[in-house]
Amino acid sequence: MNSVALVGCTGLVGSQILSALRSIPQKPTIHAIARREIAHDSPNIKLIIKPETGNWPTSLRTLTPVPDAFLSALGTSRAQAGSFAAQRSIDFDLNLSLAKAAKEAGVKTFVLISSAAVSASSRLPYQKMKGELEDAVKALDIPHTVIVKPGLLVGTRQDIRLVEAVLRTAAKALGTISKSWLVDPWAVDVDVVGRAAVAAALECSEGKREKGVWILSQSEIFRLGRQEPK
Repeated sequence: MNSVALVGCTGLVGSQILSALRSIPQKPTIHAIARREIAHDSPNIKLIIKPETGNWPTSLRTLTPVPDAFLSALGTSRAQAGSFAAQRSIDFDLNLSLAKAAKEAGVKTFVLISSAAVSASSRLPYQKMKGELEDAVKALDIPHTVIVKPGLLVGTRQDIRLVEAVLRTAAKALGTISKSWLVDPWAVDVDVVGRAAVAAALECSEGKREKGVWILSQSEIFRLGRQEPK
């Protein structure tokens, strides 16, 4: 894998993907599309700063050479966005526009960070939206489409999400008793998710996986993410 594109690199999972990409032996060029600068000391990271997210698909579509993989950890909360409609414009509309741009550019591997227990048939708006996005990117028929579906993300967010914060505290406490039995079925550390996403992208770009849709469930996230990508 010589080059990758990444969006969502300032977020909880995206920052871990960026860290995992920096650590792999291949040392790919990382085209990180973001609204603002991020601190880094890696010559492999090529920041593409576009404050207007509407320009991101064009930036992705025109990258040369075409990245071997495109990874999206893009997402926001209703509180940050201001409304569910504004949240959907990022979580669904922008993600789908970027996936389409990646396909048009000729990207062969697309990795989307989604979530467990989401479905287009859900009555819950957030779960329904995420499920609709999964269905929409599957329909694009990108040669390798990887959908990463972690449970509760255990890590430190910049924004406060009360319910998640309570559950993360519970996960950390239970993990001191028995992580494999009491925590692993429903929660996962964000660094594990980041490494799993990168490992999956590597396997696809190196021809180790058959073409098609690959759903990374919690168990596969642990399998791939609890070891350093090679």
